[in-house]
Amino acid sequence: MSSVIRRDGQHLARRWLGSSTSCSTDLAASKVSRDRMRRSYDMMLEKCKSKKLPQDVNARGVFACNELDLREVQVYGFDYDYTLACYKPSMDYLLYKLGRDMLIKKHKYPEGIADLEYRDDFAVRGLHYDIEKGLLLKLDSFLQIQLGAVYRGLKPVPDDEVLRLYKNRIIPIAYVEAPYKHHHDGVRRTKMVQLADLFSLPEMGLLCNVTEYFLQNHIDFHPEILFRDVKNSVQSCHPIMHKLVVENVSEYLESNPDLNQYFDRLKAADKKMFLVTNSPFHFVDKGMRFLVGDDWKSYFDVVIVQARKPRFFTEESRPLRIYDEKNETQLWDRVTKVEKGVIYLEGTVKQLQDTTGWRGHQVLYFGDHPYSDLADVTLEHGWRTGAIIKELAHEIETLNHPTFKRNANWLQMLTALIEDHQNVDGPEAEAELDAWIQERDRLRNEIKHVFNEQFGSVFRTYHNPTYFSRRLFRFADIYMSSITNLLCYSPTHTFYPRRGVMPHEYMSYFM
Repeated sequence: MSSVIRRDGQHLARRWLGSSTSCSTDLAASKVSRDRMRRSYDMMLEKCKSKKLPQDVNARGVFACNELDLREVQVYGFDYDYTLACYKPSMDYLLYKLGRDMLIKKHKYPEGIADLEYRDDFAVRGLHYDIEKGLLLKLDSFLQIQLGAVYRGLKPVPDDEVLRLYKNRIIPIAYVEAPYKHHHDGVRRTKMVQLADLFSLPEMGLLCNVTEYFLQNHIDFHPEILFRDVKNSVQSCHPIMHKLVVENVSEYLESNPDLNQYFDRLKAADKKMFLVTNSPFHFVDKGMRFLVGDDWKSYFDVVIVQARKPRFFTEESRPLRIYDEKNETQLWDRVTKVEKGVIYLEGTVKQLQDTTGWRGHQVLYFGDHPYSDLADVTLEHGWRTGAIIKELAHEIETLNHPTFKRNANWLQMLTALIEDHQNVDGPEAEAELDAWIQERDRLRNEIKHVFNEQFGSVFRTYHNPTYFSRRLFRFADIYMSSITNLLCYSPTHTFYPRRGVMPHEYMSYFM
C-alpha cells in the first residue's frame, strides 16, 4: 500500500507495509513533534558534516551506458564536427553574427537587432523550444517541465503561467516527439524542437535575443514565423561559415595533439577506420590537415562527405558518388566498391555496409548528435556507438568541486529527513517541516545555478535525468568529453556500466 503526499508542487512518497488497519495505527503512532524533528535535523546535519566527500570523477574518463568489449570492434567510424573537430567559442559568435545579419538583409528584420550581442552563457544543449508558444524550456526524462527553467526571450516565465499554458507539468509525448519516420510530404510534424547539438546554441541564442527585442519594443510577431526565419537564416549561413573557417582555421578550431596518437594506436591494432560527415570536403580537408596533418586521409579506409545524416542512415536508394578533388566536382561513375584515398559523397549506410562487409557489433561509430549520428545505427543496424559530449568536461569540473559535493550530500540527506518526518504533530511541527522544504528548494537552486544560471546541468533537472540524458543513455554505449579520452584505455578494454540502484533496492544496499 502506498500514499503520495503533495507539497509545493513536489511529490514525496512514503510507503507503509501491512493491512490498512495496521497502517492507520502506525500512522497515528508515528506523528512527530517539533522538538523531535529538531533533534533529528541536528543529528542528520552532524552526520553529513562527518561524511567523507566522494572521490573526484575522472575528467578524461569514458563512461559506459552499456557493456562494450573493444576486442569485438574491428571498425571505427567517426563524424567530423564536434567529434574529431571541436570548435572554439568563436564559432558560436560567428554563426550568431552571420544569422543576425541575414535576418536583417534577407528577411528585413529591424536594424536594431544588429546591436543584440550573443550570450554564450544563456542556453545549454538538450533544451526544447516550443515553436507554437515561443518558449525555451527544460524537460526531464519523464517529459516533466522543470519549473524555473522556462524562458520567453531572456526572461523566465512564472510557474503559474507555465501551468496555465500547458495545463500540466507533464508534456504529452506526441507534443515533444515527431513520428519516427518522415511523413510522405517530407515534413516532420512536431510542435517542439530540441537543441540536440552544439551548432543549435547560437541559433537559439539569436532566437531568444530577437524575441526579447520584439517584446521590449512592443512589436507583434508570430513565434513560429520567427523560429523558421531564424533557423533558415543561421543554416543558410553555413556555406559562408565554411569559407571563413577555411581561411583562418586556427581561429575557430581547437588543436588536439593527441589525435594522431589515437589514430596511430588504432592503426597499429589493425583496426579499420572511416569518416562519415555532413560537411563538405574542402571544409573537412582544411580542418583535418590542421588537426592531423596533410596525410590525414591515409588513416581512413573510407571517407564520405556531405552524407546528409540522418538520411544517410535511413534511406536506401541514394547512390554513393565519387568526389573529384582536383576539379571540385562530383562524378557520375557507378560506385561498386570503395577504395582508400578516394573521397565519396552522399550514399547510404546500406551501400557502405554492402561494399565493405562492415556490419553489426564489429562497428563502433562516434558522433556528437544522439539522433542523427547514433539513434538509427544502433536501432536499425546494430552498430555500437560512442557519444562525444564536449560540455561534459565543464560538468565534471563542477561535480568535483568540494562545495558542490557537500551541497549534494546534504540535499540527499535533507530530502530523506523530510520524507521520514511528513506526519507532523501540530502547527509548530508543520512550520518546521515547511522550513526544511524551503531549505531544500534553496539547495536545489544553488546546485542548479553552478552549472548554468538559467537552465542548470545538461544531464539533470533538479533530481531526475534530463530528456537529453535519457536519449543519450539509450543510443550511446559509451560517452566522453573528447575522442582522445580513449587513449587512457587499451584497444582490448571492456567498458562495464555501473550497477544502477533501483528504487526498490535502496534499503537492502545502503541502510
